[in-house]
Amino acid sequence: MTPATDSAYPHLFAPLDLGFTQLRNRILMGSMHTGLEDHVRDFPKLAAYFGERAEGGAALLVTGGFSPNVVGWLAPFGSKLSWPWEVGRHRQVTAAVHSHGAKICMQLLHAGRYAYHPLQVAPSKLKAPINPFTPRALTARGVERHINDYARAARLARDGGYDGVEVMGSEGYLINEFIAPRTNKRNDAWGGDPAKRMRFAVEIVRRIREACGPDFIIIYRLSLLDLVQDGSNWEEVLLQAKAIEAAGATLINSGIGWHEARVPTIATSVPRAAFTGVTAKLRPHVNVPVIAVNRINMPDVAERVLADGHADMVSLARPLLADPQWPAKARAGKAETINTCIACNQACLDHIFVNKRATCLVNPRAAHETELVYRPTTAPKRVAVVGAGPAGLACATVAAERGHKVTLFDAASEIGGQFNVAKRIPGKEEFHETLRYFHHRLTDTGVDLRLDTHVDAGALAGFDEVVIATGISPRKVDFPGADHPMVVNYLDVLQGRVTAADKVAIIGAGGIGFDVGEFLVHEGQSPSLDTARWMAEWGVDPTFEKRGALVKPQPEAPARKVWLLQRSPGKPGARLGKTTGWIHRATLKAKHVAMLGGVEYLGVDDHGLRIRVDGQEQLLDVGNVVICAGQEPQRELANALQAGGRNVHIIGGADVAAELDAKRAIDQGSRLAAAL
Repeated sequence: MTPATDSAYPHLFAPLDLGFTQLRNRILMGSMHTGLEDHVRDFPKLAAYFGERAEGGAALLVTGGFSPNVVGWLAPFGSKLSWPWEVGRHRQVTAAVHSHGAKICMQLLHAGRYAYHPLQVAPSKLKAPINPFTPRALTARGVERHINDYARAARLARDGGYDGVEVMGSEGYLINEFIAPRTNKRNDAWGGDPAKRMRFAVEIVRRIREACGPDFIIIYRLSLLDLVQDGSNWEEVLLQAKAIEAAGATLINSGIGWHEARVPTIATSVPRAAFTGVTAKLRPHVNVPVIAVNRINMPDVAERVLADGHADMVSLARPLLADPQWPAKARAGKAETINTCIACNQACLDHIFVNKRATCLVNPRAAHETELVYRPTTAPKRVAVVGAGPAGLACATVAAERGHKVTLFDAASEIGGQFNVAKRIPGKEEFHETLRYFHHRLTDTGVDLRLDTHVDAGALAGFDEVVIATGISPRKVDFPGADHPMVVNYLDVLQGRVTAADKVAIIGAGGIGFDVGEFLVHEGQSPSLDTARWMAEWGVDPTFEKRGALVKPQPEAPARKVWLLQRSPGKPGARLGKTTGWIHRATLKAKHVAMLGGVEYLGVDDHGLRIRVDGQEQLLDVGNVVICAGQEPQRELANALQAGGRNVHIIGGADVAAELDAKRAIDQGSRLAAAL
């Protein structure tokens, strides 16, 4: 690799020669399904989405997954490319990318047994644990038809202006299902020994190369770590990589973990660049460039991966959802202005898995580029925003960017509101990055920031618009002993005003209750900041040699004994995030947290907390009871202004105090500011 000389990140911005074409840097925008791919009417929006990220400086972009046939749909009537009349819509996408000097590949993804419809097929008739449908096993003729479908889809993609395709061979989708003994129980030419199990993948790559010629990029997404029982071992991974290269692949992209794996791979609690070691392990054994993936969210991390020889390119998927200008900012030496992906999954993956359009918690414009537009105002106003939490920060900076004169007030000594609480939770250290970003945004947009400032209705008299973003206050509880000294609210604990006892009961098992639970069972540096400790906790083989790369988890001892209680019946945490809730539940289970639903609180006294569960009374001999029973909106200032006849805008927790929903708060603040 020849480092670039005009950048703070010379390896990141060195061109990459692929022989028949050259990439302008080492940044690949990884595939993310947004939902825009699924409807013809949304392709202009998809073009704007990709065009903005190409303009931001990425070298090579990969679309969300398109199936090569109907049975491979992720969901009924989802994204697909199998007929000539489907090609035309794609040319607006490829033209938008090419107009900014970048290249784009279509991802070919057959869902296999992860397809959410009854037409699904797989190598063997084995139902996925995360899907209610059971697949039909492909016949030998069906396998051949599927290989030809891939080649036809790639040829159509080339007709649509794509520079290449990415063949999705990982994450537990159809190709990966052929490769792993977990899901391939065949005894014909397409199953049995490793060479037969990988034959389907190799034939797909070979026939795509034949169909599309030598000057067409073929990225193969190879599952380097399955992270499931009976997945591939390292010897098989290496055998497959070499065969895929020989079949005609241009690049090998790293795939990490199946969707049914019980090891997190992209959540915020996963250490940065946690899995680049396995890409580094592969790199000396192949002659094509390899791409490192997962939790590479800032330029210094990407540069280190490349400089250390772990990969030839880095894949940034959600980081470019969060900030399309990530490459341009990095190249200009302004990494501090990047809107960093915090890997929360709340607006991207969580949306996709409930059939909503993907976007981004920290960037609500993502996949809404044609709808949420921050146009310069033609009538500047004096705008007061009260409250410098996520909602207030988003509103103030967008309004100031548009040309309004904005003053932002907060009674606290620092910006951030409830983000200052979230950043203290082990595994949520990334929230520091959002606050760093907003610090720079306030300066860059010229917001007049006034901290340590209490304002009343009179102080806001001279403003044209008043935005109330005063947040929440913890909800109080009412049971015998609720005023006992051992009863504290979650802010007292998380902000350090109370040092918790060795035994603690948490009342309330929503997102805040789980956060407090993680805070209490960890002590010292979080495993999220130490890859070796994190892998040991989750049972990832650090040598990557074993089948599925799994070993016995070795969770560290909890710092204290914790009970997590909820009044409603059922499993605590059932309403947590679709793609991350299981991680929080598994973390607390590994720390021996007792999680109880259907709890009646009988009272607190010097002996502890008395509860009733399933008709049985219990005494929990705890030293503290932490209240996480919800929040109330702080609207005193809004009420006073409205009583005086002022029209005010209420956003964030002051509007709806629902589990500190930062996604809604930032979106609401941004949209209000765009409309002022």
